[in-house]
Amino acid sequence: MNGMKSAWMRPIQLPEPPSPTAPRSTPDVFDSAIIVRRAVVIGNGFPSSENQSLGLVRALGLSDNHLFYRVTRPKGGINELLQWLPVSLHKKIDYIIRIFRACSQLVFKSHIQHAKLGRNGFSDSAAEGLLAVLEADVKHIVNLARDSFEKEGPLLVVASGRDTISTASSIKRLASESVFVVQIQHPRVHLHRFDMVITPRHDYYPLTPQAQKQVPRVLRRWITPREPADSHVVLTMGALHQIDFASLRNAAITWHDVFASVPKPLLVVNIGGPTRNCRYGVDLAKQLAASLLNVLASCGSVRISFSERTPQKVSYTILKELGGNPKVYIWDGQEPNPHLGHLAWADAFVVTADSVSMISEACSTGKPVYVIGAERCKWKFTEFHKLLREKGVVRPFTGSEDISESWSYPPLNDTADAAKKVRESLAARGWKLKT
Repeated sequence: MNGMKSAWMRPIQLPEPPSPTAPRSTPDVFDSAIIVRRAVVIGNGFPSSENQSLGLVRALGLSDNHLFYRVTRPKGGINELLQWLPVSLHKKIDYIIRIFRACSQLVFKSHIQHAKLGRNGFSDSAAEGLLAVLEADVKHIVNLARDSFEKEGPLLVVASGRDTISTASSIKRLASESVFVVQIQHPRVHLHRFDMVITPRHDYYPLTPQAQKQVPRVLRRWITPREPADSHVVLTMGALHQIDFASLRNAAITWHDVFASVPKPLLVVNIGGPTRNCRYGVDLAKQLAASLLNVLASCGSVRISFSERTPQKVSYTILKELGGNPKVYIWDGQEPNPHLGHLAWADAFVVTADSVSMISEACSTGKPVYVIGAERCKWKFTEFHKLLREKGVVRPFTGSEDISESWSYPPLNDTADAAKKVRESLAARGWKLKT
């Protein structure tokens, strides 16, 4: 424990005062480069996607000077069948449906509905539909970039996820001289619509010979991407996030009173949920529980967390098999969320194969990461796990591990590497981030 504490409480060394004869940096006022001081983040309502954008903005030093907008889809009822539509068309259809319903209620139930109508003559739900159409408004963001360019400088726009593609590309098209647009995750459309695209290497799996064999020749033209990455595509190993040395150090301090006395080694287990390309259920939960029971003897303690995507039958199985074990703590989902504390204080991780984000965060610590369920994944997720194994970053979790035997690797620094590429691209344009 003393070794752990000293690692996190390393004394801070202040830099030596500058020498009077040392060359001085040029103040911003005399620098010919145009300074980027602010950012706009466009989210899609999914924490895993928005976390990538916020992580990049943080790595670029703009966390304290950014605006957040969100493109969200209507939910409930028939909307669940319209998720495949472009988000702008989906919202218009939803708005029309809401107005039709409001008008129908006005005609057939006017004596009841009159008291519920808003000041515009529509029901509350119809008004909400109108507000949804105005979210992440392209015109507003374009005007913001243009009108304040002379005073505030260019606007860095960072977006992530399929539903943000149209908004981000429109901003680039209408205000290209005033913005630098970064799209995270492959947009599946013409890449020149963005100044930079940041995407995992496994997004280009469809171009590999293995993938080509899985797709009938007549369908290959519909599979994207169709061309290799060009010069303004930045390839990462995993997902971007907000975890770095500083955040881990702060989390170690914040969660010290909770974890300092926890028996070591501490094994943290992060459980996600099945996806289209990584399907599993109670069978994997039982396999995980059995494997954890096998390694308990080499653990001081085990802490388990579920995600919002974890099916109830999976969490129930884990609770049933492990809930009564004195070495095991299962987070009940109540705040505060111990996730950062787990990343800072864990000695090793077990993560289900479905979550690129959770695996990427764990791999940024340099600590042992074991993955369970990778053999159930298909398509590009097989490539993701293959690349991580080849790099020595993860190992499969079999239940035969000795958790007290540690191993390490160079931590994944995808977010910092991507931020460096952004800085280089800005410099090529004659812009730079405010230091």
